[in-house]
Amino acid sequence: MSLLRTRELLLQEHGHDVVSASNYTIALDQCRSSKPFDLFILGHSIPHTDKVALISAFRADSAAPVIALKRDDERHVTNADFEIEPAPPEVLRVIEEIVGGRRQAAG
Repeated sequence: MSLLRTRELLLQEHGHDVVSASNYTIALDQCRSSKPFDLFILGHSIPHTDKVALISAFRADSAAPVIALKRDDERHVTNADFEIEPAPPEVLRVIEEIVGGRRQAAG
């Protein structure tokens, strides 16, 4: 099973709706869609320059937080709100931090 699908299932199992993109073109189309997103997660295998370009496209229409999953040797990802290791517990912790903060602000 692909890493993309594994992450998608993990997030769905924790109650999140997920829209996945298997390549840059699909991800760019999703960024440019009128569909509102609560959060944008970039996988660690995406080339650094593509991450920066996708964040820029996403930010054109959304103020939602961006999580960039990073390899140890990857440099800073410009305009990402969070830069974390791709370990599932860390990903879930940061997502809960974001979602939990929104729940408190709304409540």
